[in-house]
Amino acid sequence: MEPRFEQFIRERQYLTNVTPATIEWYRRCLKWLPSECPGQADLVAVVVRMREKGLTAAGANSVVRCINAYLHWTTGSERKCGAGCIHPRVQRLREPHLVMPTFSDVQVKRLLAWKAKGKYQRRLQLLVLLLLDTGCRISEALSLRVCDVDMDNLLLTLDGKGRKQRVVPFSFELRKVLFRYIGEFARKPECLLFACRSETTWSRRNALRDVKALCKDLGFVPPRRTLHAFRHSFAVNYLRRGGSVFHLQKVLGHSSLEMTRRYANLVTADLQAMHERVSLLSK
Repeated sequence: MEPRFEQFIRERQYLTNVTPATIEWYRRCLKWLPSECPGQADLVAVVVRMREKGLTAAGANSVVRCINAYLHWTTGSERKCGAGCIHPRVQRLREPHLVMPTFSDVQVKRLLAWKAKGKYQRRLQLLVLLLLDTGCRISEALSLRVCDVDMDNLLLTLDGKGRKQRVVPFSFELRKVLFRYIGEFARKPECLLFACRSETTWSRRNALRDVKALCKDLGFVPPRRTLHAFRHSFAVNYLRRGGSVFHLQKVLGHSSLEMTRRYANLVTADLQAMHERVSLLSK
């Protein structure tokens, strides 16, 4: 990698204390640049090349955020990048606003009714229940240790994005499953709650594979963005059952209310039911 790229990454690592995942993201994104000092024409070519390689608008915008951060850093300016900056900049692509994928009520009931057998099915069952019950990110779930589970107060301590730790509640029903799993499989306080045979982290890829296989075994096609669909399902049902958007923001760990508000656009069935009640044509 180019020396200037490495300098940018080192400063982000040691001065702003970004996570290892963010450092890896920087490395992947900066590989798209042809040189340390790209011109505007080079940046346009980068966007074209990304689209030709099959990146979605959202995927390309992820790279664009990193590139723009690097380009602003090269100016040496201490202020936030904004309208007054004169450095080259990549224009963000317009992203389609799709309906957030969720599990249907029928699918959730099938997942809840599943009778798991054996250690690894029980591990999968616990993951599914935890994602449905807390709305946490899959990365937060897979990094949980037994000591992060407060059985007495029904609270989980999660390590969220940007090293931001938060505490979220869980249900009495989930506590029963957690208690049995931890006890029967001798999970010590320092152990990962979800671990492989070697006691290393269960990978996101393998967890996704197992969840998709479970959905197919239960007779339905898993929604797109399957693992994140658990989080969407939690959020939609939280609001549907009377929860506050402000409380939901805290539970989900969103830094701004804008992202949380997207969940206020409930599924079509909710809108239809509301329309039937308020329509002037309804008897």
